[in-house]
Amino acid sequence: MQKNKFYITTTLPYVNAEPHIGFALEIIQADAIARYHRMMGHDVVFNTGTDEHGIKIYRKAVEQGKDPQAYVDEYAARFAELKDALNLTYTHFIRTTDAHHKKAAQEFWNRCLARGDIYKKDYAIKYCVGCELEKTDSDLQDDRCPLHPNLAIEDIKEENYFFKFSAYGEKLLKWYEDHPDFVLPSSRFNEIRRFVEEGLHDFSISRLKSKMPWGVPVPGDGDQVMYVWFDALVNYISTLGWPQDQGSFESFWPGVQIAGKDNLRQQSAIWQAMLLSAGLPPSQQILIHGFITADGQKISKSLGNVIDPFGVVKRYGIDPLRYYLLREIPSGDDGDFSYKNLEARYTSDLANGLGNLVQRVATLVENNLDKEIIFNAARVAGEESLKELLNDVRYEETMKDFMLHETLADVWKKITLANVYVNDHKPWVLAKEDPEKFLTVMTVLVAMINHIAWLLQPFMPGTSQKIFSTFGLTPASQIPDGARSVVVKGEPLFPRLG
Repeated sequence: MQKNKFYITTTLPYVNAEPHIGFALEIIQADAIARYHRMMGHDVVFNTGTDEHGIKIYRKAVEQGKDPQAYVDEYAARFAELKDALNLTYTHFIRTTDAHHKKAAQEFWNRCLARGDIYKKDYAIKYCVGCELEKTDSDLQDDRCPLHPNLAIEDIKEENYFFKFSAYGEKLLKWYEDHPDFVLPSSRFNEIRRFVEEGLHDFSISRLKSKMPWGVPVPGDGDQVMYVWFDALVNYISTLGWPQDQGSFESFWPGVQIAGKDNLRQQSAIWQAMLLSAGLPPSQQILIHGFITADGQKISKSLGNVIDPFGVVKRYGIDPLRYYLLREIPSGDDGDFSYKNLEARYTSDLANGLGNLVQRVATLVENNLDKEIIFNAARVAGEESLKELLNDVRYEETMKDFMLHETLADVWKKITLANVYVNDHKPWVLAKEDPEKFLTVMTVLVAMINHIAWLLQPFMPGTSQKIFSTFGLTPASQIPDGARSVVVKGEPLFPRLG
């Protein structure tokens, strides 16, 4: 990846169900990181899309009496709707049924084959259709996959192609050693290191077409289709135009990948070994998030507690959902979704904290300064509270360390600092008793709010833009000397919940 270029990608969700809150978390986290890098002046590629092959999808299509392509078209459109629903800024939306992706997957196969890392053999495995993964006895609990206990483990016996994963254990461990921040958080990095240290086993990368016809054809063998994981992982580079568009690929790869903890092995070990086999650079970094429960319970259709992100947005708004997921769910760990906690955050943090601050300051400027402040840097140069608020070292550190919840907590400390400044200086009194001091205090407060709005851009972009518009400011970290701020009050940022 070239300097001032940044590439981030989500995993591709399977299109066998409606978008759920877990993927909403992942793509909102990725969007916040992408927006942050744009703030830093980087040219950003942000990729997402849909994973559309495999036996799980094929069976769902057959079950509903639909052609597999028609089936995946319907769900792909539903996932594409998340862009507007969650105010996302992804630049690429790739589908694994795209003609270009299929050709890229076949070229990737041929490169691994030329390296001598693909071979054919008869085998028998235990297989979880839910994970689309082979399972060993140690992976199972009561002969069931713990992630999909409602699905019976299937026994597969056939002749398929295999990838020599076992040849890459030492190379992966060396890569991990040389790149100590390759996987975040560190607990997940330790987990994948232990997995590789225990020894890697070759795995099947194809299926008999007669049994599972829905997949990318294996080059040179019309009887086999690619195993869904081998095909899907290639999307991270095919979306950049690989192998034809080497300019785009070399500008943005290697990139940052964000994934759930159930994808840890696939993203940080399997995919990295595949890249090494194909003679391509490994990823830059893997960011792993946890699972979401609902009021402390595992989310499942049988419990009736599936959380629809579209429904949450309709009820509370886009930025309140973005804020809640990014603040309440620890970035690298499991977290809980609760409507009660969401409403508590909405009221205390958003309406009473940020919303009240903006409303109070805008009203004071409107009523006492004829809606206008000409920013004078010398006037506020000695204000220690403003200097403290403008210190962004912690903000930058937590963004770098994939601790988005801590980044937001730090921003809210600044909001608290600004509210304390209002209460301590009582500008409504100064407006009558000391107009000069009043002007200084209001200039400080507008500068504080401007900087808070700047910092909120990656997380709550709609709210940030409303704040800039309220004060007639151009988005910037600090207000330029001599800039004119004109207040145009609108509706409250966060209306009271009914």
